[in-house]
Amino acid sequence: MVERYARKEMSEKWSVQAKYDAWLEVEKAAVKAWNKLGFIPDDDAKKICENAKFNINRIDEIEKTTKHDVIAFLTSVSESLGEESRFVHYGMTSSDCIDTAMALQIKDSLELIIEDINHLKDAIKARANEHKFTLMVGRSHGIHGEPITFGLVLAIWYDEINRALELINHAKKVISYGKISGAMGNFAHAPLELEELVCENLDLKPAPVSNQVIQRDRYAQVVSAIAILASSCEKIAIAIRHFQRTEVYEAEEYFSPGQKGSSAMPHKRNPVLTENVTGLCRVLRSYVVPAMENVALWHERDISHSSVERFIMPDMFITADFMLNRLAGVIEKLLVYPENMMKNLNLTGGLVFSQRVLLELPKRDVSREDAYKIVQRNAMKVWADLQEGKKAMDDEGHSLFLQNLLNDKELGEKLSVDEIKECFNYDYYTKNVDKIFVRVFNK
Repeated sequence: MVERYARKEMSEKWSVQAKYDAWLEVEKAAVKAWNKLGFIPDDDAKKICENAKFNINRIDEIEKTTKHDVIAFLTSVSESLGEESRFVHYGMTSSDCIDTAMALQIKDSLELIIEDINHLKDAIKARANEHKFTLMVGRSHGIHGEPITFGLVLAIWYDEINRALELINHAKKVISYGKISGAMGNFAHAPLELEELVCENLDLKPAPVSNQVIQRDRYAQVVSAIAILASSCEKIAIAIRHFQRTEVYEAEEYFSPGQKGSSAMPHKRNPVLTENVTGLCRVLRSYVVPAMENVALWHERDISHSSVERFIMPDMFITADFMLNRLAGVIEKLLVYPENMMKNLNLTGGLVFSQRVLLELPKRDVSREDAYKIVQRNAMKVWADLQEGKKAMDDEGHSLFLQNLLNDKELGEKLSVDEIKECFNYDYYTKNVDKIFVRVFNK
């Protein structure tokens, strides 16, 4: 299902055609390097680079006999050439071709992922600026804490996704290495200069040392970076799913005309896109363990990693590409309800201002312990009143908590009526939002 909706560019990078194209690109780069080193004559090198091609059906046919995909590929390529075909794959082992080509595929795919992340960042930034001062309640343990703004929530998402982008950029550097060091990595049949020329031609770096393969810790870093990115994306998706809960209803996914939420209940508007994102992120994280286990191969190598990578690499990139574009779309079209945010902010009768009151009392020579007792006893009365069905706010807009505080004689000896009421000023909680935004978006 995922590949059907992924960007065409990403799907194409992991097609069978793309794999063999990358293999051929590496083989031609090796021919050019041998030619530059004076081993392959100019005429033969030219013929190979101009005429070498492959036929996928023919490769499949040959592989039925050889049971070896690289040999089948090379045989098909040789059939498109003349005597000069003897120089194709000269001094190389299969992994010289496969791993160097895989580096090209992963590098190109990471560039698309980076585009996706920047798209997601742009979407988050735009909505953060839109809701910079949109008040809402902050929650810890799922319980109301203090006033924040929806813009700050989005700023946190942006900053976290930006860190994930840094990891992806680092992973791209780590994976952009090739090897033409031969069967055991000892350069017995080809000089180091050949590897350097091939990698330069392909815009890769030569691995400082290798055995028969590029070491799989490089691959593990790529998969881990994608997994961390997925975890942050799931964090965003879960938050949106929470905001869409009927009891909360502070934001919701866009519900298009004609869309249906349930086959049984016509009223339903479900957070299906973010639920989908959540599931895909779980899948992406699941690839970390096999990628880590691929690091430990026998001696100079075995091929236990091969079957894993043939599965997880295409699926990981296509899935991540789809997921990121879906999440960016959700953010761009997200329906936000500031009035409901304010309604929920007032739901607990002003309890969200308790710390503000608490912090005023030590300024009046009240110990923290005594201050806590004064504020908490009035807060607990609010919980009891709410359980009895009392309104959180009276007709004049005074909260239960404010009423309790104003009636507390001990508190009244320390704070005036105006000083107590000032503790319920929302501006106190938004005074540093601009400075936070400068930190996040202007760095």
